[in-house]
Amino acid sequence: MSSTHLVLPDPEGRLDLELPLDRDLHKALVKAVLGWTGNPVLPPADLQQIALLLTGTARAVAADVRRVADLLPEDHAARALADVVLEEADRRLSALPEGTAGCAQDRARLVRALYERLDRLAAVAPQTVTAAI
Repeated sequence: MSSTHLVLPDPEGRLDLELPLDRDLHKALVKAVLGWTGNPVLPPADLQQIALLLTGTARAVAADVRRVADLLPEDHAARALADVVLEEADRRLSALPEGTAGCAQDRARLVRALYERLDRLAAVAPQTVTAAI
């Protein structure tokens, strides 16, 4: 069986910069996932797909947070806090996504936290953030 998976070479990391995320779509998904009470009636494969989507979103938003934080001076408090948030994101994203509601909700909370950190960085240096993302 041949693979239909295609890897695009991007050594300069330009694809992330040129393809912005649909933030409203992801915020709506985060809200829906965090609104689940109990175990949603979804097959594990669907839950895993949701967790995978949120994992990709978290990785992309984390890359934005890193780009913006790196523009700040090394001793800036906002950069230090971004580093802590990014270390936690790396730790949580190192676990493979599972087909469970708990995993999907964990990824949703992570996406929410990363967007909040990106917004706080924008408040510190709006012109820097606009140029970076």
